[in-house]
Amino acid sequence: MIDTKNLKLTVASSPHVCSPVNTRRLMLDVLIALLPALCMAVYVFGPRALTMTAVSVLGCEFFEWGYRKLLKKPSSNGDLSAAVTGVLLAFVCPVTLPYWTLLIGDFFAIVVVKQLFGGLGQNFMNPALGGRAFLMMCYPVPMTTWVLPGLENWAGVLSASDAVTGATPMASLHSHLDVASGLNVHSLPADSLTDLFVGTIGGCLGETSALLLLLGGVYLIWRGVIRFRIPVAYLGTVAVLCLLFPQGGIGRVDWMLYNLCGGGLMLGAFFMATDYVTSPVTKMGEIYFGIGCGLLTVFIRYFGGYPEGVSYAILIMNICVWLLDKAGKSARFGVTKEMKAKAKADKKAAKEG
Repeated sequence: MIDTKNLKLTVASSPHVCSPVNTRRLMLDVLIALLPALCMAVYVFGPRALTMTAVSVLGCEFFEWGYRKLLKKPSSNGDLSAAVTGVLLAFVCPVTLPYWTLLIGDFFAIVVVKQLFGGLGQNFMNPALGGRAFLMMCYPVPMTTWVLPGLENWAGVLSASDAVTGATPMASLHSHLDVASGLNVHSLPADSLTDLFVGTIGGCLGETSALLLLLGGVYLIWRGVIRFRIPVAYLGTVAVLCLLFPQGGIGRVDWMLYNLCGGGLMLGAFFMATDYVTSPVTKMGEIYFGIGCGLLTVFIRYFGGYPEGVSYAILIMNICVWLLDKAGKSARFGVTKEMKAKAKADKKAAKEG
């Protein structure tokens, strides 16, 4: 017989299902998935890529600890979410960016975008992309100084003054492309598509190797950290639009592959658009979200003054998540069309009466 007098009733908010998967484990999987791309960045850009990433991670962890300490809130450094933000923010910056500039971006990402809105789970936009957009607005020149790959990057501590700079593949496409006057791209190297896929190109730290980012994304899907709908819808939309509306004189398929492998598309599709907090939770909402990101990315790349549109596309769609979840919400089980029509009629009659 159960002794009901000694039983304790625990009252807590939902969810009530326990799971061994916690935030720390999810974030650790994301860091593991980003590790191959980080190794490629170090290989291409030299040791400064590693020190930049370390500085960014330490900066994000410090700002999160300091803010919560100042407001006398429990520490959240153990969940590794700040570390992921630090890595992602370093990945969307050029290797020559001064450390103090990167730390400003860390502060904006952690304190302004994340903590001021309530901390993890309350922010309305991706913190790393918010930090990047802020740095692009305040420091456009150092944020668009790109380094060419080469052994000279290992000679010492790289800075903008001694680096061998050059245009990124997306910047080259954009500079040679004038939709209004009908200019086409004819002078791209024959092996540049291979370089884009493998990663031996210039650009931000995390947009070099499409192959390694793709492998990292597949790892996250396999581990159940992210779902496949957003990346597939995002990349699929970009692929279809580039196939239907090619703007370069290099063939439809080649143009599509350049746009898929170039820039931060792979990084954004697998590691930023899939952020739990700033992406939809419904199945159809995820598909709408991915399609919207793809449409905006291609639109900005084709008609915008900036050659890359991934970060701004994801940030814009972050604001629309609530609407997408509402549009993608499935019907309640057992509710028929007749029942909906009757409920609507009763509501209208009650309002008129």
